[in-house]
Amino acid sequence: MTHTSHPRSRSLLSGLAGAAALALVAAGCSGGAGGGGGADSEAIQACNDIAPEYPSGPVEMVVPWAAGGGTDGVARLIGDQLSGQLGSNVNVVNRTGGSGVVGHQAMVDAEPDGQTIGLVTVEIGMMHHQGLTDISGEDLTAISQMNEDGAGITVAADAEWEDAEDLLTYIEEHPGEVTASGTGQGGIWHLALLGMLLDNDLPVDSVNFVPSEGAAPALQELVAGGIDMTTNALGESKTMLDSERAKALGVMGTERDPNFPDVETLEEQLGSDYSMSVWRGIAGPKGLEANVVEELECHLGLIAESEEFTQFMADSGLGVKYAGAEDFQTLMREDDVKKGEVMEEAGLAE
Repeated sequence: MTHTSHPRSRSLLSGLAGAAALALVAAGCSGGAGGGGGADSEAIQACNDIAPEYPSGPVEMVVPWAAGGGTDGVARLIGDQLSGQLGSNVNVVNRTGGSGVVGHQAMVDAEPDGQTIGLVTVEIGMMHHQGLTDISGEDLTAISQMNEDGAGITVAADAEWEDAEDLLTYIEEHPGEVTASGTGQGGIWHLALLGMLLDNDLPVDSVNFVPSEGAAPALQELVAGGIDMTTNALGESKTMLDSERAKALGVMGTERDPNFPDVETLEEQLGSDYSMSVWRGIAGPKGLEANVVEELECHLGLIAESEEFTQFMADSGLGVKYAGAEDFQTLMREDDVKKGEVMEEAGLAE
């Protein structure tokens, strides 16, 4: 099995174009006329000058998941800030159903004029492998990645394991004794567990997996002694970690989670390049006009560095990971291949 590492995010300035980048350097990204920790008005204007006729009216931002969740919260904050910078309403619309298929399909089917964009999520690289749809990230135009959270390895505070190597050694020596949870069958955190086992030459059935309705009920089971580990994002375990009812043995990200700086990656602990993360970003339909992509990329770069956005993400236990259009398109393509390989080896692909 080939493990492909995620591309490193390029710097913010490389995601901005010409005059916009120069204005951003000159004006700074915070404390300016935009207020509330937002971007300076000159930097915003430099972005707006890239595509002067855009937008032609209200912009619709499609969210493929339900209102009230973490993805919805991120989308609404981005939409609010983007609305202020564009000078036009950005209306967040939740289009749910089909395990994310309905909303992502709406992004694909939109006119490539930038009036409809969406918050694309990691599931775009999983759904077609599961036989749920034919669409993939190749059917979208990437604009900017805004977030990434690596899968964490969380166990009860009194568990005997102190790091990922301890846990994996125990699993190897006691196959079938450890029980894990964190999501539904075939969900992203289940995939993270299976990929970690495969990367360490362990059978996928060497850990029992119990499906759950999400991280929260799985963590309650963990501290109650009903399961032994979870593989959800560390931000979802924050309450249990802060109260010292649970401990983190590692993170499957390409780098440490800045909200949990003491938790080592698998690469640091095991020398493994295996990683599994969730991510969110803004995208539009295939064929989106280049100057519209460039303007939105510019605006989203400012948002990613704003105090309001970074504080919201930190308070939510979510990581900020910015990448411009080119790097984000590469991420979607490589992540699709990577997740497909794990799903195929684990018997989850259709």
